[in-house]
Amino acid sequence: MAIAMAMATPLRPTSLRNLHLLLRTAPRFVHNQFRSLSTNTSSNTSTTTSSVNPTEVSHFNALASTWWDPHGSSRLLHLMNPLRHDFIHRCHSVQPVPPPAANLRYLDIGCGGGIFAESAARLASTGLVTAIDPSPEVLGVLGRTQGGIRGLGLRKPESVGEQYDVLSLFEVIEHITHPAEFLDVCQEYVKPGGWIVMSTIARTWTSWFTTKLVAEDLVGIVPRGTHDWEQYINEEELRGYFLEKRGWNSPMVMGVVYVPGVGWKEVGGSEKLGNYFFGIRKDEV
Repeated sequence: MAIAMAMATPLRPTSLRNLHLLLRTAPRFVHNQFRSLSTNTSSNTSTTTSSVNPTEVSHFNALASTWWDPHGSSRLLHLMNPLRHDFIHRCHSVQPVPPPAANLRYLDIGCGGGIFAESAARLASTGLVTAIDPSPEVLGVLGRTQGGIRGLGLRKPESVGEQYDVLSLFEVIEHITHPAEFLDVCQEYVKPGGWIVMSTIARTWTSWFTTKLVAEDLVGIVPRGTHDWEQYINEEELRGYFLEKRGWNSPMVMGVVYVPGVGWKEVGGSEKLGNYFFGIRKDEV
C-alpha cells in the first residue's frame, strides 16, 4: 500500500541526524515488522516500509526481561497505567452518545510487555485487545503473561466491524522517526466515532532537563538512551496535524507530572512543559 505525504511540513522539525534515520514511510503492519504474538499474515496486510528506528527497537529489546518488574526499568510506566484508563474514560465522557457498554475493541500499538493491553483486556467492557510491537523480545514477555489478549498479523480493515474503538499509542510517537506518515496509517484502523489516544512528551527545555538530564543521566530512574529529545512532539503540533486533515474532532489533552514518592499526577497546563496525554475522536460517518 503506497502512502502519500499528507502534510507540506513535518509533524515535528526534522534535524539532519533524523533525516539520516528516516525510513521514508509508515510502518508495515506485518509479522516481521510490527511483530505480533502470531506469525499469521494475509494478502491484505500492509506492506509499506517501517518508520520505526532500529536503534529504538534494539534499546527496548535489551529491557524486555524487566518489563513486568514494577520496581525495574519500566517502573514509571506501571505507575502511569491507571492514568491511561482515566484519560480514555474522560475521552468517552465527552461523546454525544456514550460508547458501548460491552465488546469494545482496542488496538495497542507499541504495546511493550503488555502493561496497558493486559489491564484493558480485564475490563468488563472489553471485547477484544490486539497488541503489537516492533520488538520480538518484548512481545515474548507479553506472550508469557495472562490476560486474554489476541495477537494476530494485523491486516488493513475491510469494514467498520474490523476497525477499533480505541487505538492507543502510549509512549510511542516520540520513538517514531517520521510520525506524520505513521499516524496516516494508524487512522485507517479507527472506526467512525472511535478514538486515537496517546501519551508523549513536549519538546521543551523543561522536558530536556527532567527526562534526559535528571531521569536518565543523574537519577537513573529511566534507562539511559530511552529518549531522544529532538523527537519529542508538542501538543499543538499533534492538534494541528489532526485538525488540518479534517475528519477528526474533540481534541483532549491532560498534562501529567511525576512526583517522586507519590506517582503521576494530573497538573493543568503541564502539557506545555513535559509529559501529557492527547486524544482525538474520528468523525461519525
